[in-house]
Amino acid sequence: MQGFVYERLPARVIFGHGTFRRLPEEVAGLGLERALVLATPQQAQEAERLAATLAGRCVGTFAGARMHTPVEVTAEALETVTARQADGLIAIGGGSTTGLAKAIALRTDLPQIVVPTTYAGSEMTPILGETTDGRKTTQRSLKVLPEVVIYDVDLTLTLPAGLSGTSGINAIAHAVEALYARDGDPITALMAEEGIRALARALPKIAGDPLDRAARGDALYGAFLCGACLGAVGMALHHKLCHILGGAFDLPHAQTHAIVLPHALAYNAAAVPQAVARIERALGGVDAPRRLHDLAGAVAAPRALRDVGMPEAGIARVADLALANPSWNPVPLERDGIERLIRRAWEGLPPA
Repeated sequence: MQGFVYERLPARVIFGHGTFRRLPEEVAGLGLERALVLATPQQAQEAERLAATLAGRCVGTFAGARMHTPVEVTAEALETVTARQADGLIAIGGGSTTGLAKAIALRTDLPQIVVPTTYAGSEMTPILGETTDGRKTTQRSLKVLPEVVIYDVDLTLTLPAGLSGTSGINAIAHAVEALYARDGDPITALMAEEGIRALARALPKIAGDPLDRAARGDALYGAFLCGACLGAVGMALHHKLCHILGGAFDLPHAQTHAIVLPHALAYNAAAVPQAVARIERALGGVDAPRRLHDLAGAVAAPRALRDVGMPEAGIARVADLALANPSWNPVPLERDGIERLIRRAWEGLPPA
């Protein structure tokens, strides 16, 4: 057994059915008197209903969160925070809303409560990705780690089956890369394998019956575990490419992860046999990259970058950006290999 460092992140997690009803109690527990509720435009009504449950402890809503956390949206939200003298943030929704809460917290140090309604997992991390002028950059800071996360399985029952599939594979991506992270540890590896197993078991069931409460519970549990993995260790090529693609072409976040993951794992697989063995055990069979590709098909997720809006001419640009500021990866980044990876993902071919 090799030595390792494991640092438990200081977040309070509440998980179950009907846990949303505990929100006023958690707001009071943090001493908030003027909380601001954040959401995307599509979830504006949910944000208003949430705000109404908080009586005098809420100063309204800001329903302008967008994918990839553009800095101009954060600036607009900060004006609302200042104008209403907010003393805390409540984010309801997926990664876009969580990202906005984190961006505000980084600049103000306001406490956050996150109520996830997708399987994004970012609520469990001290990581913030922001987009400026078509380029997405990330940073780690405990200032952006939410103080409280309320997982309510019931709130995911209305998540469309298609988005459930892509969001769930996005979560699996966190665990896959955690299994071969440079700073990985055995505790995180246990969570990663269990998270992949739970989601891989649940997502096809949800695709067949979105109201399957047991499957929804498994999926949200898996997303929690995978998010905790993302928060505990560093990531590699897969996340690098997805951030580039999202920032450069404004591609949908979860769908991009679902498309790229099998190809990124195939690129690294030969160098990380122990990680691949764990992934295959969780997925229930050999050839982990192909099984992830097949899982995307089973949940009707897109499998080609061209189908989510990436231009073919952008393939070379992605390779340029990946090599311009390379992050750690178990296999060295080579231009030809990266271009082949993106080409296959663009065309929707099985991973090589």
